[in-house]
Amino acid sequence: MSRETATEARIRTHLSPPSDLKPEATRDISAALGGLIADVFTLYLKTKNFHWHVSGPHFRDFHLLLDEQADQIFAMTDAIAERTRKVGGTTVHSIGDIHRRRRIKDNDADYVEPQDMLAELCEDNKQLTSIMREVHDVCDEYGDVATTSLLEVWIDETERRTWFLYEATRNRPS
Repeated sequence: MSRETATEARIRTHLSPPSDLKPEATRDISAALGGLIADVFTLYLKTKNFHWHVSGPHFRDFHLLLDEQADQIFAMTDAIAERTRKVGGTTVHSIGDIHRRRRIKDNDADYVEPQDMLAELCEDNKQLTSIMREVHDVCDEYGDVATTSLLEVWIDETERRTWFLYEATRNRPS
């Protein structure tokens, strides 16, 4: 038995709950959800970073908006991880694991203009919507209706965040 096969057997024995999904479904859905949770954690931390560092004449409004959005994003993490476990997979283990899997780019600049923060988060939320649609397709392919149902709600929430960020960054005539 190879080392990888022994590890897989240990995971299956100790961590896999009973599921009617085929092994390839567990593999593909878990991989899709693993990427998704990494992106969600990245977007959460980025949103909190901007929440903590926003400044300027619209400070209060932007600060509260980003805090509300960060809370909503963070609320997804536990459900994603638990869905991964329910279908028989494993989820992220560390910050390094999140870093390796994420597709949404980090921002660790010392200063970002408030309008640039919102515009960047708007694009990130649009990207997250696209990622969730891809994950939805994988789950739908295997008949995982529980995960697709969750994703449909999260897609709607993410589109709402995108809309609010877009409206907050529109240039309006004086």
